[in-house]
Amino acid sequence: MNSIRLRLLKWLVGPILVFNLGAAALTYLLAWTPAQLAFDDGLRAAAGALAARVRAEGLGLLDAGRAPDDSAGEASWAALHGADGRLLAGSAALPPARGPGLRDADLHGEPVRIASAALEWQGQHATISIARTVRARQQVRSAIVRSLVLLEGVFSLALVGLAWFSVGNGLAPLARLRARLDARGSADLAPLDDSQMPRELAPVVGAFNALLGRIEAGARAQDEFRANVAHQLRTPLAGLKLQLEWLAARHAADPDSARSLALMLQANERLIRQTNQLLSLERAEPNRFARSRLLPVDLAELVAESIQHFVEQAAAKDIDLGFELEAAPLQGDRFMLRDLVDNLVDNALRYTPVGGRVTVACGASPGGGSFLRVEDNGPGIPANLRSQVFERFVRLDQQSTGSGLGLAIVRDIANLHGADLSLGEPEGGSGAVFRIEFP
Repeated sequence: MNSIRLRLLKWLVGPILVFNLGAAALTYLLAWTPAQLAFDDGLRAAAGALAARVRAEGLGLLDAGRAPDDSAGEASWAALHGADGRLLAGSAALPPARGPGLRDADLHGEPVRIASAALEWQGQHATISIARTVRARQQVRSAIVRSLVLLEGVFSLALVGLAWFSVGNGLAPLARLRARLDARGSADLAPLDDSQMPRELAPVVGAFNALLGRIEAGARAQDEFRANVAHQLRTPLAGLKLQLEWLAARHAADPDSARSLALMLQANERLIRQTNQLLSLERAEPNRFARSRLLPVDLAELVAESIQHFVEQAAAKDIDLGFELEAAPLQGDRFMLRDLVDNLVDNALRYTPVGGRVTVACGASPGGGSFLRVEDNGPGIPANLRSQVFERFVRLDQQSTGSGLGLAIVRDIANLHGADLSLGEPEGGSGAVFRIEFP
């Protein structure tokens, strides 16, 4: 995956490392060259001093082949050669010099540095040479290299860390923008505030806000269409129901007509219910919800108002419907909470088999707030499918009637009230338990 962070680090860290490598090489040259020159100057001065002493004291100084001024930790050799290259005195291991100057050689299997100086000896031109091992030079060079490696390593790590921190700090606005987007709900289509955005992100935020505006306009058009359709259908459906009931009463004596009218009434009831659910779904849209609609409500009173309708529905399936109602005060929208209760209880009665049991309970929660619990002993919902039942148009049982909107409406209303919705199963038995904890 293409990464802006990696691209920035590549173009920052790469040049930093190359620059540090060049700087290390230059620093090495600046440190080692003067040291090399100092060693050469010392060796050249030693050769000149030895030549002066030979002129003054004779060749006895060179009988042992060792330079009389050996440095501590270094081995030195000296020799005097004539103009023809013949050894006059000193170490035979030293090669004859071609003239004054400095050169490198190997002596007794060890690298040495040789300095030569000219002198007059017994009326002829001669060259005196002094050779010295390079142990001290190597030690100095090793110390320089170790110091440079340590220093450049520390500086490189510090610069890489600084580049990493700088890139992370530069990309922080992107991380904050991502966090703001992640914290949004799926229905939050409000434009992003670009007042604090960096100049580089302003076009991105502007384009995103324009996209949100188009999405919001499309969602609003869909909501308005759905609400208009539902409102337009309610009146003719209610009139159709009255007409079907009147016809059913008139043709009660005719079994075929009565059966057909009963089926038509059932279809009409289903259509009325789906229309009401569409209206409930439209009311539960977050962009249509206002916090000012939340007023003090007692959940027990809301359930009590709907008891008669629930009892009739339960009696039709011979279901034992029980109520455990205690005062459950909360801040909520009365009409939306009524939709929530209706859909939860209707869902339980719809999926509980004949002769089953449904219990509706509400009251104050131990930790504060209120709760609503609807429990049944129906077939229950498998744990791996419980998250799906709250999605729109999802029906796990294709044999039952319904549109798959009831639990989606319950979820949306619970979210608007800041409540926690959970789905479990009764202790020691089959079925489902829907519990809503209101703050």
